[in-house]
Amino acid sequence: MSESLYERLGGTEGINKIAGDLVDIHLQNPAIATRYAESDIPAVKNAAATFFITGTGGPDVYKGKDMLAAHKGMNISAAEFMAVLDDALAALKKNNIGQREQEEVLFIFYSLRSDIVLV
Repeated sequence: MSESLYERLGGTEGINKIAGDLVDIHLQNPAIATRYAESDIPAVKNAAATFFITGTGGPDVYKGKDMLAAHKGMNISAAEFMAVLDDALAALKKNNIGQREQEEVLFIFYSLRSDIVLV
């Protein structure tokens, strides 16, 4: 049996590192950094990591809102969404994640687009 995406990303420890780097990259990205101005950054990193762990086949640790509820009323643009995907790719590359896993993660993120982007 092949390893789950969760395992191929380094399990909980690896995903915590990727999610932390992702949020740090978001905070440096002028296209979306203002979205985090009033945020509790450690809480954002934890939510991102636990969502990611659960969504990639790891333990069911995410207890937050679904993507639609979490982004309701935020009026997120397609450009902001693409900035997030670019940042995700940068975080994956920073953590030496393989091409196949990068593609799988970006596919998962992109599949959530309709719950996040204002139409």
